[in-house]
Amino acid sequence: MAETADRESKTEEPTEKRFRDAFEKGNVPFSREAATLASMLGILIVAGFFLATSVADLCAWLRRLIDDPGGWSLESNLDAMLLLEAAGMHAGRLVIPAVIVLGAAGILSSVLQNAPRLVLDRIRPDFSRISIAKGWTRIFGARGQVEFFKAVFKLGAVSLLGLMVLRSAQNDVVNAIFMEPTALPGLVLSMSTKLVSTVAVATIVLVAADVVWSRVSWQRDLRMTRQEVKDELKQADGDPIVKARLRSLARDRLRKRMIAAVPRATVVIANPTHFAVALRYVREEGGAPLVIAKGQDLIALKIREVAVAHGIPVVEDKALARSLYKVVEVDKMIPPEFYKAVAQIIFFVLARQARTSPSG
Repeated sequence: MAETADRESKTEEPTEKRFRDAFEKGNVPFSREAATLASMLGILIVAGFFLATSVADLCAWLRRLIDDPGGWSLESNLDAMLLLEAAGMHAGRLVIPAVIVLGAAGILSSVLQNAPRLVLDRIRPDFSRISIAKGWTRIFGARGQVEFFKAVFKLGAVSLLGLMVLRSAQNDVVNAIFMEPTALPGLVLSMSTKLVSTVAVATIVLVAADVVWSRVSWQRDLRMTRQEVKDELKQADGDPIVKARLRSLARDRLRKRMIAAVPRATVVIANPTHFAVALRYVREEGGAPLVIAKGQDLIALKIREVAVAHGIPVVEDKALARSLYKVVEVDKMIPPEFYKAVAQIIFFVLARQARTSPSG
């Protein structure tokens, strides 16, 4: 019930961070049936290319040892070591190829499913693995049921295919009574190879289904609740409340800096109440007129108030003020399309200042 309720609450698909964390912890989809199929194919390779000659060599050596035991001197420890060394070499020719091929098949089956990575968390002690409750869930949960059905399928397939192979080779089995003892290993090897190859072909269907199931089940286990998605977004992007507070502080600092810069303006272009843009133009500084402050509504009124208090000319031009506010950022020069309109205003302001100055 708890497992079902937990899965029902996880309605959201896993995020990229969820996948990445799972891979870093070694939680990856893995099909055990693929490893079983790889082992069967490894057995077939060993039986087809190594086993026959290795068994023949070992049998020939054992035959010589049994037929002529006196030909081996066992008068000292060195003689015993030499005998054991010879036996080990002949047995190694039989065992070592099988170990190498089966090991390579197992590693290859794992590498083809997932890229290899070193995860130390997987080898750390985890007492939840010996928990009775967890074990009960694994055995009788959905995963345990799938493993049970796979085991039943494999048992039934092996039993049925074994009977079919034995039935097809029943004449050879009966004739084995009259064969030379040296021919029996070859018969057993042939029948075993045929059985393993038949089971391997039948296992391909199970492996394909198990690979798909393992990935679907893995992705389903990584699903998230809505709260987990929200928490992850907070961790990735920061708390929305904190971000909103930081943005508010940044806007306050920008407003204070703009208001403090208004006394340095050459002219303020304004809409009567809604927009105000303060421009600075000094020929000696070079470049186009610079927007040093801009605002809307209350900020626009504050810019006009500071400008009037410091004797900065305020020119009302609704269209130009609105366009400059929308297009040009603070501390940026105006673009070329505004040169003509702004130049006329600045020329008018400077000319009026020249007429009203005592030297003028």
